Amino acid sequence: MSGISGLRTWVAERPPAAGTAVMATGVISIGLRLAGVEAVSRIFLVPACLAWLTLAATFAVRLAGQRGRWAEESREPAALTAVAATAVLGTRISLLGVQPLAEALLALAALLWPVLLVSVLRNWGRRMPGAVFLCCVATQALAVLAATLAGAEATAWLAHAALVLFWLGLLLYALALPRFDSRQVLQGPGDHWIAGGALSISALAGARLISADSARLYLWNKDDSGVLHQVTAILLVLDLACYAVLVLAELARPRTRYGLLRWATVFSMGMTATATLAVSAALDVSWLSGPGKVLVWVAVAVWLAAAAGAMLAARAGHRGPRETGAPDVTSTARQ
Repeated sequence: MSGISGLRTWVAERPPAAGTAVMATGVISIGLRLAGVEAVSRIFLVPACLAWLTLAATFAVRLAGQRGRWAEESREPAALTAVAATAVLGTRISLLGVQPLAEALLALAALLWPVLLVSVLRNWGRRMPGAVFLCCVATQALAVLAATLAGAEATAWLAHAALVLFWLGLLLYALALPRFDSRQVLQGPGDHWIAGGALSISALAGARLISADSARLYLWNKDDSGVLHQVTAILLVLDLACYAVLVLAELARPRTRYGLLRWATVFSMGMTATATLAVSAALDVSWLSGPGKVLVWVAVAVWLAAAAGAMLAARAGHRGPRETGAPDVTSTARQ
């Protein structure tokens, strides 16, 4: 009984930002699949599923028995990791060919998205950390999953819904950008990378929309297709530029201590790699495939480092960003 009680306590203590670990692991699984390393991709899918189940259990426990805490945490940008993690996992499962399960995850994410998005937007502040861009990430994650399912099942209405989400996600990025505290680039504990991760998942959404089209569906006319191609290419260029700036900032101001928010770094690096490979295929730019594969393995290495840090922190008795030296998402977001 004490073991069960301890497990319940551990689950109850998970902060909303823990969802970034699911996002990071899921997107690396997707990237490895696009890179042609299916066996390793499936290995990463296992911890992604287990981590998602933990996230779902935490969400359910708080919704059922800790309404006050749930309501308070739903105001934080990090709450949107529940939507993004669910959609990212759904995308990987759709690529696996298990469409009914992917559809169920899309329905769940779509139900959570408006509730959490409205709650987060109502509590936006100034000089926010990189988590402010999760409004864009969650929206684009839905667009990616919807577009992936549309292509797999030849469902036009899903593709058109994904297109609406794609443009809405870009609008949310534009609204979040002025609220981002640019000092986080040199001082942030890891979630500042979401500024780039939001661009990369937007590029991935564009690539999936382009790939969903076919002679059977005829989703986009010549003008629409041209705009999608141009915007997707621009998003990838901006993402790669942001990636380079963030890497240089990490070299200039090394932040080697592990913190929960470092999973946001892993997610963003993995998403850049995945977007590069997806755009390479969608726009038929073959020379992008090589750099994309390199970036995938860089993301895998960073994932392994973060996983090692998490295990060492757990062994030392650490249980969250407060104990690991990284600032709490809640307090940072409200500054």
